[in-house]
Amino acid sequence: MSLDSVRAFFAENAPDIVVIETEASSATVAEAAAAHGVDPAQIAKTICLRVGDQAMLLVAGGTARLDNRKAREAFGGKARMLGLDEVVELTGHPIGGVCPFGLKTALPIYCDQSLRRFPEVLPAAGATNAAVRIETTRLAELVGASWVDVCQ
Repeated sequence: MSLDSVRAFFAENAPDIVVIETEASSATVAEAAAAHGVDPAQIAKTICLRVGDQAMLLVAGGTARLDNRKAREAFGGKARMLGLDEVVELTGHPIGGVCPFGLKTALPIYCDQSLRRFPEVLPAAGATNAAVRIETTRLAELVGASWVDVCQ
């Protein structure tokens, strides 16, 4: 179901982008980098956060780590990771396949500056063995993301 919602998102918004399915799992940054032959930093991981009552998605470079001080300043409060069940409920995507495309629930989406060092990144695509290759700026544009600097 989740992979279908991602495919539907691209069919409607960017039909030139193809979802890549691999035999190998790409559920973790290391697995995704190995499956696609790229540097782990080029994997665009999606982190599900909550600040106060607001859930949100942060897409960051695969090796980037959330900086609590920067996140508090950017988002106006302490950012907490969502629990696994809440991630699945809000996004409709399984853990390891979470991405900002084809979401079950409309959520604010942010892209961290850590992605900008690559002209192209590889975010998951709604399954633990699916991803897309996409220009970094196009990723942000397609999902209506705001750029932030919240990682180290």
